[in-house]
Amino acid sequence: MSASKRSPTDFLNSVIGKTVLVKLNSGVDYRGTLACLDGYMNIALEQTEEYVNGVLKNKYGDCFIRGNNGRCLNSMGR
Repeated sequence: MSASKRSPTDFLNSVIGKTVLVKLNSGVDYRGTLACLDGYMNIALEQTEEYVNGVLKNKYGDCFIRGNNGRCLNSMGR
């Protein structure tokens, strides 16, 4: 493996503590600071905002997302 290739684990480790967007199978999006995640892709977010159809619906201090509900995790680059 060359130095320029990164594994999914490298990506996940690099975004802990950063703002991420988690898209659920239901179509709801959560944006917050990634606190931690485990081997089952259970996700803990802090300072979380819930978006439904692109509209902010709620704000939470902490949010826990079960791994099988997540479809995609994107880094927001902040």
